[in-house]
Amino acid sequence: MSLVLEFSAVSVVREGRTILGPIDWSVSTGERWVVLGPNGAGKSTLFSLAGSLIHPTSGTVSILGSRLGATDVFELRPRIGITASAVVEMIPFDESVMNVVMTSAYAVVGRWQESYDLWDESRAMSLLTILGVRDLRERTFGTLSEGEKKRTLIARALMPNPEILLLDEPAAGLDLGGREDLLQRLNGLASDPTSPSTIIVTHHVEEIPRGTTHCLLLMDGVAIAQGELRHVLTSENLSRAYQIAVEVQEEGGRFFARAKDR
Repeated sequence: MSLVLEFSAVSVVREGRTILGPIDWSVSTGERWVVLGPNGAGKSTLFSLAGSLIHPTSGTVSILGSRLGATDVFELRPRIGITASAVVEMIPFDESVMNVVMTSAYAVVGRWQESYDLWDESRAMSLLTILGVRDLRERTFGTLSEGEKKRTLIARALMPNPEILLLDEPAAGLDLGGREDLLQRLNGLASDPTSPSTIIVTHHVEEIPRGTTHCLLLMDGVAIAQGELRHVLTSENLSRAYQIAVEVQEEGGRFFARAKDR
């Protein structure tokens, strides 16, 4: 397996304070990672580095063989599928769902003068079908529910056939039905060997889809555990990260966590 992402002695400093690092971390082809940690642990900063949205203060970040600071990120970014709240804010309210997905092929938001062929339309329709929002293709993005927006954005992220997929809290804000439906669809992506390597950032153990292979657990900007999911996602590790006695249970490939009774 080859590396799709590599952090080497990476740190990020803001206003004299280290908010991430130093951290060493790597993701190989075919791996499905989840990044966990309490608020302020550095998850969002790590996500932004992995998406080439920011540069490290020190250390090196290599994405798909290209080192940040020594490559044109505008050529690199189309190879990275990404969903985040910042993307939602950039999409025009009146853009159709179909166009929201297709415009990702040009790494733009909002359809302008670019042209699309039948292959583009077919791929967009296929992705909308996989994510369960095919029937919404003519709807405007601003009229969608949170769950519908999440699934549309994942289809958009997959449109350019990326080599790495970054999902920032994909199930946040969804009700139980919406969460479980989305997780089942992410399960399908995880089980597909042609799907890109995936990194999901979440606050909740219950939102980790089946098929996830590895976990990175952050606390105060550093990695306190990383590796295969079952070895990292333990009661001991989560209790340390969240500073509360936590009990972790696994059932059918899904994980659940709750505070231990006192």
